[in-house]
Amino acid sequence: MQNQVFTITDKHRAAARIILKRVMEDNKPKNIVTVTGEVGTGKSTISYLLAKYLKKEGIRAKIMDLDNYYRVAPIDRKKWRLKHGIESVGLDEYNWGKIYENIEDFKESRITKMPLVDMVTDYQDELTTNFQGVDLLIIKGLYSIKCKESRLKIFIELSTEEASKFNTYEGVEESDEFRLRVMAKEQGIVQQLKKDADFFVDFNSIENYHL
Repeated sequence: MQNQVFTITDKHRAAARIILKRVMEDNKPKNIVTVTGEVGTGKSTISYLLAKYLKKEGIRAKIMDLDNYYRVAPIDRKKWRLKHGIESVGLDEYNWGKIYENIEDFKESRITKMPLVDMVTDYQDELTTNFQGVDLLIIKGLYSIKCKESRLKIFIELSTEEASKFNTYEGVEESDEFRLRVMAKEQGIVQQLKKDADFFVDFNSIENYHL
């Protein structure tokens, strides 16, 4: 997402280095890694750091943010969700056709157009990307674990501290009672997807990384 701001901590750096090691153990041409976790777990920060660390290893990575692939742009999403009810929140909100189209463009090293949400205007813009020379695709998002092409599915656990702040988290959308209901619905879906992960990062302890 354009104009996204995030904070980098030592825990994010440590997690990204652990994931880097795992990626390097089984790296193949045109590799795809997915980073999944609940809202506020650090998916964006860890994905950014992982891409930077991979670059130092001579591997060029592109981050594909699935927040850009919602069928309804942020400026209209709350209105759409209110109209269709809380049950409309979930995997079907993503444009999976476009997601897999862009994944195929990556695999074939093509020039492509990708959606790009501007977090200042809430408009959905378009980004032209050349996948020539891009070795690895990092796909991050609430439901990115569902991407069947992924060779490594990473799940970031919600820490005790983050869980305690759940009701006060201010995300991309305005925080109100309906937004909290949406987040609770998303949290439930993400937890159901957890069983499909290959590798977990748990911020409760900096040393607690497990398969």
